[in-house]
Amino acid sequence: MNFASMPSVDVASVPADGLVLDVRETDEWAAGHVEGAMHVPMSNFVARFGEVTEAVSDGRRAYVMCRVGGRSAQVTQYLVQQGVDAVNIEGGMLAWDGAGRPMVADGDAPAFVL
Repeated sequence: MNFASMPSVDVASVPADGLVLDVRETDEWAAGHVEGAMHVPMSNFVARFGEVTEAVSDGRRAYVMCRVGGRSAQVTQYLVQQGVDAVNIEGGMLAWDGAGRPMVADGDAPAFVL
């Protein structure tokens, strides 16, 4: 599968109750993320794959996100190959923030995209 044929959506198409799977590293996540998102860093993804399959076991679609879309494209490709309904969020957190979608941060600081 090449990235051109990969299932993807823009940030406006992600439902408020959608399962957002954030594959950025911990420092990026702490700075700002989608509230309620599932955080599984790409560097730990294969080891934690069971957590992801459990989260989508009821047929939920995984909306995969990173900072701009490169890492999440790779993870989306892997998930699709494993039979998981997954789509890449085009533009990642930068597009999410740019569209004014809500974000939260760890701690008291305002959320931002690292």
